[in-house]
Amino acid sequence: MSYMNFDPKPLGDTNIFKPIKIGNNELKHRVVMPALTRMRAIAPGNIPNTEWAEEYYRQRSQYPGTLIITEGTFPSAQSGGYPNVPGIWSKEQLAEWKKIFNAIHENKSFVWVQLWVLGRQAWPEVLKKEGLRYDSATDDLYMGEEEKERALKANNPQHGITKEEIKQYIKEYVDAAKKAIDAGADGVQIHSANGYLLNQFLDPISNNRTDEYGGSIENRARFTLEVVDAVVDAVGAERTSIRFSPYGTFGTMSGGENPGIVAQYAYVIGELEKRARAGKRLAFIDLVEPRVTDPFLPEFEKWFKEGTNEFIYSIWKGPVLRVGNYALDPDQATLDSKKPNTLIGYGRSFIANPDLVYRLEKGLPLNKYDRNTFYTFTKEGYTDYPSYEESVAKGYKKEEKKY
Repeated sequence: MSYMNFDPKPLGDTNIFKPIKIGNNELKHRVVMPALTRMRAIAPGNIPNTEWAEEYYRQRSQYPGTLIITEGTFPSAQSGGYPNVPGIWSKEQLAEWKKIFNAIHENKSFVWVQLWVLGRQAWPEVLKKEGLRYDSATDDLYMGEEEKERALKANNPQHGITKEEIKQYIKEYVDAAKKAIDAGADGVQIHSANGYLLNQFLDPISNNRTDEYGGSIENRARFTLEVVDAVVDAVGAERTSIRFSPYGTFGTMSGGENPGIVAQYAYVIGELEKRARAGKRLAFIDLVEPRVTDPFLPEFEKWFKEGTNEFIYSIWKGPVLRVGNYALDPDQATLDSKKPNTLIGYGRSFIANPDLVYRLEKGLPLNKYDRNTFYTFTKEGYTDYPSYEESVAKGYKKEEKKY
C-alpha cells in the first residue's frame, strides 16, 4: 500500500470544517461519506456482513459529527438482482443494520440509508432464480446486446413495469424507509442516479413509454416525485434526501451530450423546491459531479467539461451534497464548499482511509485505494486499510504514479 501522489492541503480552516445542520443532525463538518457499493453482504438473504460490516462503518464514522450514507440497500427482493448487496426488509437484515447504526452513533456520527432499486442494471439470471421480474421503464429496451442475451438466456426478458407495479415499488420504498428509521437510522436517501430504476424513468434513452410516466419531462419525472412524496409522508422531509447524476453516462444514460438533460433535472429539482416552500424541504440533494460520468473509469477520464452542477443553486435553496474526485482536488473542494449550504462527498478515498476526515482537516497524505478489492468478498480492502499513524509506523511511501 502507498500514498496517493498529490499535494494534500489542510482544510481545517475552510468552510468544509464549519458545522451545519442537515435534517435533524448537527454535523461538525461538511465531509460526507457517500453511498459506496462494496458487495460484502451475505448471500442468500442479502444480509449485511455479520463479521465485517459493523467494523467497516465504525472505522469510517470515527470522527464525531460525520454524515455517513450507507452503501446502496435494496428495499425489497424485487428491487435487487445482485447477490452480495444488503437489503432492509427482513428481520435478519435489520438485526445487522441495528448493530451498524449503533456503532456509528457510538462515535457520535450520523447514518442515512441509501435505498437502491436496480431495474435493468440487475442480473436477470439472479432475479429468475428467485422468481422475480427483470424490470425497467420499458419492455425490451436493453442497455446493450450483452444484457439482452443474458436476459433471453435466463428466460427473463426486460419488463416495462405497469402502473400497479409502480405503486408496489413506492410501497416498498416507504416500507424500507420506515424500517430504517425504526431501526435507528437518521434518514434515508432515494437513489435516482447512475442509471438505476428511477434514473431509467427520468432518461429518454431508457424510457419510451407513452403513458403518464413517459414522453414529456414532467411525465418522466413522475415516478421519482411520487417516491419522494410517499417517503416524505412516511418519515418526514427532514429524514429524506435524494441522489441525482445529471451528467452521468453509467448504465448507458444520456449524460451531458443530450442538451435537454439538464432541463430534466432542473424540472425535478424545481418541483422539490416547490415542495420545500410548502413546508416539506428535503434534508439535502446529492449531485454527482460531471467530473465522474462513470464510476468505473479511471480518475477524471471522460470528465464532461461542458457542464456544471452550478445550476442547482438558482433553483434549490436547501443543502447540497456534491460528490466527484474532490480528494484529488482540494482547491476545488475548498472553492465549492464556499457555495451556500454545500457538503463535499469523498467516496473512494473513504474506502482507503478510515480516518479520512482527520487527514483532510490536517492536510495529511491519503492511502491509495485498490480498485481490485472494491467489490471482492473479503475483509481485505474493506477493514484492513491503516490509519495515518499506522501508515507512518509501517513506513508507507508515496506512489510514483501520477493522477
